[in-house]
Amino acid sequence: MTASTPTTAGLAPAPPELDGVRAVVTGGASGIGAAVVTAMLARGARVVAIDRSTDGVPDGAGAETADVTDDAAVRAAVANAAETLGGIDVVVNNAGIGAQGTVADNDDDEWRRVLDVNVLGIVRVTRAALPYLRASAHAAVVNTSSIAAWTGLPARALYSASKGAVQSLTMAMAADHVREGIRVTCVNPGTVDTPWVGRLLDAADDPAAERAALAARQPTGRLVSPEAVAHAVCYLASPLATATTGTALAVDGGMHDVRVRPPEQP
Repeated sequence: MTASTPTTAGLAPAPPELDGVRAVVTGGASGIGAAVVTAMLARGARVVAIDRSTDGVPDGAGAETADVTDDAAVRAAVANAAETLGGIDVVVNNAGIGAQGTVADNDDDEWRRVLDVNVLGIVRVTRAALPYLRASAHAAVVNTSSIAAWTGLPARALYSASKGAVQSLTMAMAADHVREGIRVTCVNPGTVDTPWVGRLLDAADDPAAERAALAARQPTGRLVSPEAVAHAVCYLASPLATATTGTALAVDGGMHDVRVRPPEQP
């Protein structure tokens, strides 16, 4: 080693990036939500997952049962989580449902059902958590939006409308709460290899061909992993991301911004 070579000899290792952070994750029992819970725990956070069923919540996390369409249940679950954790620093609004079809394919009740979960669910959970977030020294809210908020996808009218609302809501919340020290952001995943996507593929006439088509529309040529989305959520939630608010972070294999040439024909 030369005299100019830096060394960390004798220094204690830096704590994990979410060390001591108290987080609530909705939809934390499966898919992206479970991956977020796992990633946060690995980075030092204490986590309570809120879901309609707690089966599947990763080991090491607390669990509360609530449907995000039920305001009373949400308020009780958030209050219980805050009591368990001793407060709340981070809320990850991940609970959501999918929908297929054009504007002609879903009736008013289905529109209300999806918007109730995907949009009003975020409102209910964040509203219940605000008193705890206001008391936190490093408060953050991370919402799960979608590539569908940005990009027109076939047969996804209702789903796209709900996720476009999530992105717009994120920006409005960021403006409303930045002076209170609460950062608000969202992730916009591409097609993620989750149980919901798996069920769609299983229902297709040719599941293998449908999977290949979904993968091919992302420039990387593969579906997004839940772990990749979880990594992005952890960055946005981290106290190290003090200058990041009002941001939509694409985790979509380049689908939104990257244009590639078609593969050359043999």
